[in-house]
Amino acid sequence: MVAIQRLSTVDADFREKLQALLAFEAAADEGIERTVAGILADVKQRGDAAVVDYTNRFDRLSAAGMADLELSRSEMQAALDSLPTAQREALEAAAGRIRAYHERQRLAGWSYTEADGTMLGQMVTPLDRVGLYVPGGKAAYPSSVLMNAMPAKVAGVKELIMVVPTPDGERNPLVLAAACLARVDRVFTLGGAQAVAALAYGTETVPQVDKIVGPGNAYVATAKRRVFGIVGIDMVAGPSEILVVSDGSGNPDWVAMDLFSQAEHDELAQSILICPDAGFIERVQASIEKLLPEMPRAQTIRTSLTNRGAFIQVRDMAEAIAIANRVAPEHLELAMDDPTPWVEQIHHAGAIFIGHYTSESLGDYCAGPNHVLPTSGSARFSSPLGVYDFQKRTSLIRVSREGAQTLGQIASTLAHGEGLPAHARSAEFRLEN
Repeated sequence: MVAIQRLSTVDADFREKLQALLAFEAAADEGIERTVAGILADVKQRGDAAVVDYTNRFDRLSAAGMADLELSRSEMQAALDSLPTAQREALEAAAGRIRAYHERQRLAGWSYTEADGTMLGQMVTPLDRVGLYVPGGKAAYPSSVLMNAMPAKVAGVKELIMVVPTPDGERNPLVLAAACLARVDRVFTLGGAQAVAALAYGTETVPQVDKIVGPGNAYVATAKRRVFGIVGIDMVAGPSEILVVSDGSGNPDWVAMDLFSQAEHDELAQSILICPDAGFIERVQASIEKLLPEMPRAQTIRTSLTNRGAFIQVRDMAEAIAIANRVAPEHLELAMDDPTPWVEQIHHAGAIFIGHYTSESLGDYCAGPNHVLPTSGSARFSSPLGVYDFQKRTSLIRVSREGAQTLGQIASTLAHGEGLPAHARSAEFRLEN
C-alpha cells in the first residue's frame, strides 16, 4: 500500500503539519556551486574553446569546433519532415493553439496628453535576443520548446537562440521539429552550465542574449541564478506540483492518475488531494493501489506520493479553497460537478484546471496557456511565462513649456527637501519667473 500522509483540518496540529508538508528548500549544493562557478568563469575568459572542451567532456562528443555544434535550418526541417504523420499533426496542432493563446497577451503602448500639452505614456518593445535552454539526450520535451519559443516570437523577439545537449550525439527529432515549427533562429547542441555561460556572456560564435528561459538540471538552475543580473531569467523553478480540490464527485481513477501525472516527474514532485468526503478519499487511495502497478515510472510515483504527497480532509468546500490559496500551487484542479462559483475565489495558483474533463496534462501540451508556471508557493507573487516576459515597458515623458512651470515648482520643492540641490536647480532653470 502507498503510505500517503493523511491530514485533517479538525486536528489541533493541522497548521503545523501543513507547513511541514509544503516546506521545500532547494539547499545549494556546495559542490555544484563550485563546479558551476568555475565553468562560468572559464567560458567567460576562453569563449568558444571552453564551451567545446566542456561539451566534449560532459556529452562524450568529439567536436573540433563550434561549427560542429550548430545545427542548420535544413537539419531542423529534416527532423520535422521525418516525423510520423500523427506526431507531426499533434505538434502542429499544439503549436497553433499555443500561438493563438499567446497572441492575445501582446501588450500595446499608450499615452495621454494633459491640458497644458504635457504628454505621458508607455512604449512597449520586445527583447532583442533570447536564449532558450531545452533538456536533451533521451529526454524529449518538444512542449518545452513550444511553450518558451512561441510567446517570445509573438512578442516580436528578433532572434531566438536555442541550446540543447546531445549526449553521445543523440539528437531528438521531436525537439528539433518543434524548434522548426516555432521558427527558432539558431540551434546549438550545447548543454549544462557551459551553455548558460555562452548565452549569458557571449562567445565568438554564440551571441550574448538578453534573457535565458527554459528548464534544466541542478547545474543549469545554479548557472541561471548566478548569471541573473547580467541577463534576465524566467524563474528559478522548484519541483512540479499538483493540488486537486474535489467535492467528492467524479471518477476516483481520474483523480489518481492526475496525481500520478506530477508524481512521475521526480521523487520531489508534490501531489495533494483536498476533499471534504472521507469516502471519496478512500476510493482515490484504492484507485492508486489499482493503477500504480501499471505505470512504467511506478517507483518514482510511489516515492513522490509517500514523501511529499497528502490527502487533506476538510470540513467543507470553503475551507478547501482557503487551503488552496494558502498552498498557491503550480497546478490547481477543481474536480467538481459545478466548479464555476469557486473559480473567482482562487487568488493564488499558477494555472486553474476547471471541471472533471480538464486534466492538467492538457495544459502541459496543447490547451494553449503556458505550462511554465510558478512553483513552491511563488504563485502568490508570480505569473505564468507569457508574451509580457519578452517585452519591455519604457516610460515616455514630454513636458510642455507650460507644464514645466508647474512641475518645476513641485520638483524643486521636493528636491530641496531631499537635500539634492542640483536636482532642484535643473528644474528651476526651466522656470520663467
